[in-house]
Amino acid sequence: MPPALPTPSHDYLARSDRVTPADPGHLTQRTFAMVLAGGRGKRLKQLTDSRAKPAVPFAGKLKIIDFALGNCVNSGLRRIAVMTQYKSQSLIRHIERGWGFLAANMGEYIDVVPAQQRLGENWYSGTADAVFQNLNLVREARAEYVLILAGDHVYKMDYAIMLAEHVANGADATVACIDVPLADAVNFGIMEVDAQHRIVAFDEKPQNPRPLPGAPDRALASMGIYVFNSAFLCEQLAMDAQDPASSHDFGKDLIPKLIGRHKLMAHNFAKSCVNMVGEQPYWRDVGTVDAYWQANIELTKVVPELNLYDDQWPIVSLQPQLPPAKFVFDDDNRRGMAVDSLVSSGCIVSGATVRRSILFAKVRVGDLSLVEDSVVLPDVVIGRNVVLRRAVVDKRCHLPDGLTVGVDPEADRARFYVTARGITLITPDMLGQMTLETGPAPLSV
Repeated sequence: MPPALPTPSHDYLARSDRVTPADPGHLTQRTFAMVLAGGRGKRLKQLTDSRAKPAVPFAGKLKIIDFALGNCVNSGLRRIAVMTQYKSQSLIRHIERGWGFLAANMGEYIDVVPAQQRLGENWYSGTADAVFQNLNLVREARAEYVLILAGDHVYKMDYAIMLAEHVANGADATVACIDVPLADAVNFGIMEVDAQHRIVAFDEKPQNPRPLPGAPDRALASMGIYVFNSAFLCEQLAMDAQDPASSHDFGKDLIPKLIGRHKLMAHNFAKSCVNMVGEQPYWRDVGTVDAYWQANIELTKVVPELNLYDDQWPIVSLQPQLPPAKFVFDDDNRRGMAVDSLVSSGCIVSGATVRRSILFAKVRVGDLSLVEDSVVLPDVVIGRNVVLRRAVVDKRCHLPDGLTVGVDPEADRARFYVTARGITLITPDMLGQMTLETGPAPLSV
């Protein structure tokens, strides 16, 4: 039996020695991963008008879903289903083209599973229903364990460690958790654990979250990552599907029903996190425009909290063959340069200045323009004499010569979406431009 853990307190989340699986490959080979990637992400506003949240670009070259898929592959989980629903075409294309390297002849695969109305005329009505409608995939995989996770968070995690703890505890289900500021806890499922690490209470997005004992400003939150014994999962989902009062959601319905009736354990994310920041594990919910901007801009620091340069835990993605980034002109008043910034392949910075910003692939920045503290998605053309500060610019926008953003908030609100923190979101529709462009027009130098 595993040693008893301390009573619930802030110390519960202090990083302890990792649980090392005796045979991690063996466990992961007996596990089937199901990634929930069908959500819109309404809090990202117009950024998800034409794509699902997991398909939103991130960190210059990646998409948000690449973190969940990368964690699976790096953890040794090579049988994966990605369940999609909302405006999923770009997500499907990304997975098919960027993640087709697994060895099918060795039983490795990533299946993209759109909502198919397999069990009736309804689409997915909740996270639990999405898994229930695809339990045939679990049976086909003959999996003993099922890992269920969201495809819209940014983090690096070794799922094999969580699997090993689940098995060692003899649990029916295990929920990964992390402590969050109490002020943010209303956005999460908040739990309480006993001295044996067992979950004794769970409230989904409570109005008055329960703080951690000994840490009144923190709460213990579910990460939406679950490990189930497969037979147990099938049984519980079948019962939930027959409950007319259920919304068929893991956090709202299924997990609370298990408390006190089955062995439901909590897994401390710090034990399996591959990206620690001091004593704290790195995990971001980039579900708002402000959070999305902040998580991207943090990557421009000299030593960013999220390590994208870790050869031991690479986050791979679809990488188009593009020429190197190019910076042209070196006159005193017309110098192409980028400082404290990430600049992706195919970009041309022509006599312009870029500071503390991320330029995704094939961005063109015109003469005498200034880009500061901004996230510029692929195929954007920034004209001449443009000032762009604290902004997120969606794909294929063409910012006209002389445009000023981030200087006059009232003028920005009249044309674009501006958050409470003053981050300006710009999309092609807001500029009155076609969204079906194949790419930016060449920018003369």
